[in-house]
Amino acid sequence: MSLTPNGSSDPFQRLGAASPVDTVLPRILAVLGIALQKTPDADLNSIFEQEVCRELALRSVRLREIPVRYQARLVTPTRTTEGIVLGVPSRDPRAQAVLEVGFDAHRQPGPNVVQALVALTHVGGLVVESNRTARATRVGEGPADRHSALVGSSTAMQTLRERIERVSTTDFTVLIQGESGTGKELVARLIHDRSRRRRGPFVAVNCAAIVDTLLEAELFGIEERTATGVRGRRGKFEHADGGTLFLDEIGDLSLAAQAKLLRAIQDLSVERVGTTGTKRVDIRILAATNRPLADMVATGLFRADLYYRLSGVEILVPPLRARRDDIRELAVHFLARHRPARPPVFTEAALDALLLYGWPGNVRELERLVERALALSESEQIQLDDLPPQVRGEYAVVLGPAVAAGDTMRAWGSRYAWLVFERCGGNKRRTCRLLDISYHTLKAYLRYSRPHHQSGSVAKLPAWVRSVSADKRRAEGGAPPIR
Repeated sequence: MSLTPNGSSDPFQRLGAASPVDTVLPRILAVLGIALQKTPDADLNSIFEQEVCRELALRSVRLREIPVRYQARLVTPTRTTEGIVLGVPSRDPRAQAVLEVGFDAHRQPGPNVVQALVALTHVGGLVVESNRTARATRVGEGPADRHSALVGSSTAMQTLRERIERVSTTDFTVLIQGESGTGKELVARLIHDRSRRRRGPFVAVNCAAIVDTLLEAELFGIEERTATGVRGRRGKFEHADGGTLFLDEIGDLSLAAQAKLLRAIQDLSVERVGTTGTKRVDIRILAATNRPLADMVATGLFRADLYYRLSGVEILVPPLRARRDDIRELAVHFLARHRPARPPVFTEAALDALLLYGWPGNVRELERLVERALALSESEQIQLDDLPPQVRGEYAVVLGPAVAAGDTMRAWGSRYAWLVFERCGGNKRRTCRLLDISYHTLKAYLRYSRPHHQSGSVAKLPAWVRSVSADKRRAEGGAPPIR
């Protein structure tokens, strides 16, 4: 369908006849400027899309960034019968910005409309940069802010930061799951601080500490003179109005308490104890749990309707054992935080022990351990002996006596060679492959630790080698004698 001359009643066709650049561009810039004056935190991206769509009578307009890992290397401009994709200028080489325009197939845009869209891509570039700057301020893309919030450079932590950044731009309910001590409340506070509600209150509620009989009064409030001596007060929902309500350990609520909470979350309105009226609240719900809610639903310990209300957007905070690369960085961070002037350092042996430990208490346990070491250490170095016995683990059981006895590196190499040799069932070729050494080197190691042993006997091996080897042989149903 060709565009009609000037005077057509179709605004799309009128724009095709007379270039809209001189009129549309100033109007959109004016709308963006007014939005910034009235609301500094205005969503410029949505305002830009709505105004372009309205001014040019388009079906849809979307301005978005494509992270480098998702890029399909779009060739722009791209035009089909129902859409145009234009490249948006961006100074960030890690992301590609595009302006996607949709229209009806029977109302193709004329060259003047396309010219206006090309000009508007530069405005879109300014909007993208403005959003990126705002995120850098709120989200903390700089290294200093990032390390002060969520410490760690592992892949798991990078993924967690990206997920936090994405959900922070929405008002959706978020369920944060993770073991105790992983930092679920920290994640919730970061989501709040980076959202448009950051100027509002952040109200945290420990659901595990709420008594069922007091749940309604604590969460929804109570009216004045409801009972003798009772003073009226607002509940946690009203305290969080305009901000974020964080429901910590929500899996510990009883079924009766879950039913009362469900209604308030669904309607975002509360009814104080002692009144019949309801009051709407403008809040965002963040919930956290260290228990698998899906399994609790299956066993009837958690309401399915409440679970589905909470689990629309989920964030999993990884345990410390799943990101061991961050342990050294976390330990240094806690040392500097508790003693910023002149923080001590961990010795390599102490750090190795930290890396091998299982950390059932996660990051919280690591921080308490650093505090203990700072309190008990008598030097500027935190030694292996400054760590608690359960953290020293096999270092204290195996390496400690060897260090005290002055064992040589060759002696320890020989012991390890014997251990692998036993695990391989006495097969020297397989042992050489696992140790990545030559056959002659293996024979030298084996000869070194057997000067007083009877040939073919393992009775004189160190106790810890004998125990591991015996367990291995029992598991395999017996092993051939050493050759």
